[in-house]
Amino acid sequence: MQIESLYHSPHTKWAYSYDSSTFHLRVRTKKNDVNEVTAITGDKYDWDNYHNDYPMLKIATDRYFDYWETELSPAQKRFSYAFRLQSEEETIWMTESGIYEEQPHPPAGYYEMPYMHEIDGFKAPEWAKSAIFYQIMPDRFANGDTSNDPEGVLEWGEQPTLDSHFGGDFQGILNHLDYLTELGVTAIYLTPIFEAPSNHKYDTVDYRKVDPHFGDTALLKELVAACHAQQIKVVLDAVFNHSSVDFPPFRDVLTNGKQSKYADWFHIRDYPVEVKKEGPLNYETFGFFASMPKLNTTNPEVKQYLLDVAEHWLQEVKIDGWRLDVANEIDHSFWRDFRKVVKRANPEAYIIGEAWSDSLRWLLGDQFDSVMNYPFSDRVLPFFQAEQPNGLSFAENMNHILMRYPTPTNEVLFNLLGSHDTPRVLTMFKENKSRLKLAVTFLLTYLGTPCIFYGDEIGLKGEQDPDCRKCMEWDESRQDKDLFDFYKRLIALRKEHEVLRFGRFTFLRADAEDGRIIYERSSEKEVFTIWMNHAEETSILAQPADLETEDWQDAFSGEPVKPNDGFISMELEPFGFRILRRSLPR
Repeated sequence: MQIESLYHSPHTKWAYSYDSSTFHLRVRTKKNDVNEVTAITGDKYDWDNYHNDYPMLKIATDRYFDYWETELSPAQKRFSYAFRLQSEEETIWMTESGIYEEQPHPPAGYYEMPYMHEIDGFKAPEWAKSAIFYQIMPDRFANGDTSNDPEGVLEWGEQPTLDSHFGGDFQGILNHLDYLTELGVTAIYLTPIFEAPSNHKYDTVDYRKVDPHFGDTALLKELVAACHAQQIKVVLDAVFNHSSVDFPPFRDVLTNGKQSKYADWFHIRDYPVEVKKEGPLNYETFGFFASMPKLNTTNPEVKQYLLDVAEHWLQEVKIDGWRLDVANEIDHSFWRDFRKVVKRANPEAYIIGEAWSDSLRWLLGDQFDSVMNYPFSDRVLPFFQAEQPNGLSFAENMNHILMRYPTPTNEVLFNLLGSHDTPRVLTMFKENKSRLKLAVTFLLTYLGTPCIFYGDEIGLKGEQDPDCRKCMEWDESRQDKDLFDFYKRLIALRKEHEVLRFGRFTFLRADAEDGRIIYERSSEKEVFTIWMNHAEETSILAQPADLETEDWQDAFSGEPVKPNDGFISMELEPFGFRILRRSLPR
């Protein structure tokens, strides 16, 4: 056994509470190096009477490692533990104190879970695990009230520019709630809605005022109430990393310089502060955008101001959560206090941070419930775009990011294929709908909380910003109804079957230099297998079936699918897929 590859840590993603009574343990070993892993557990105060061995299941494999997991429910909510690892010719024990060829006498030197305090665990809102999100940029979704249009508004559907406005508003969203319900959406995420000069509103001027081009607080309340009446949650965008140069405290700094009482609200390098279109700035900003000065969230006044804003809109309008812009550039202390304020106002509020890479440090139960899972799209899109796909590499990559987080976190990660910050998904697939449909199928049958960017479901196209932020197309003759029905059917399937939301995810087939994959979602009640032929020619896939009498059926049509000679065999057209399901005996 390659001892150097063995890894376990008694916290974070390696040892964690799944719920108030269930605990998960994970171990990493070298790929294909270990045949069996067992968790040896017991109560340190009475090992003989509270001792159990738990076989561990190999749950994932990436390029270099295998990952093993088991779950247990300790009677006293505490336990000590070690691991027994076996290969063909070797057995070793791994404890906190080291690696041994014979089992050390327990519990001295063993790993320890002193006590499972529910308050210390990761807990996201239950509704978020089943949500189907739909992202809306209010200016581009629908213009329901032309009386509040900004000056110089363009004709609906014209080519957008970085500065153009189209007059979309809350009334427009209200007018189309039935459309969202028909699609199957259960939650919407609105990009910023507070007063700001831009069309995207990520340069906030007044955090306590709805932008008048969208409506007012009364109309926002009406929108949220109407959404709730149709069982749709509403999440707003909080831009707390930076503001606008027209934000009154920053204007005061421009006027009064070092003497301004708001001087420490920002990161000022020297005075006088100058807003320039070119050249280096003497204040910190989001990126290098002079119009977006970075807020100093370690300043107690700034911190309290923003926390009050978060609490205000939760209480005033009854929203269901916050998506946090540029969340990874704000200090952790701020987010810990933010969570306390938000959860006090609404314990079921969903907190989604914008972070584009490994985000475990924000997802330990004290800050965010979720993050925008761009690593998901960074792996899914290239695979389904590839002319010569490598299924094995794809499976390894997906398993690698699954193992970044504990299972409760994976169940609520905010998965997306595209957003306002990326080209349109149909464009990324060079308008090849067959490839796109495979990616959408993966999104809606994968672990986590899926999100659809407005218009993707009816075939909107567009390159990078501003082209990806085109107006929603409401002329039904110009909508791709086939694509809409495709999204609708998959969303309905996900909503109908709990296993597609909470079931274990496992690749059953994934080969190098081959785009044909089969993966499984499984629970104690039901099993789904998803078969994909990511190839330009018809292909036959086969997968072992445990029993000749297994009652498989097509998940959409209900048509029976019978195993033959211990295998299920499936012929798939180019870029075709099939979803099978079977119920398990109770």
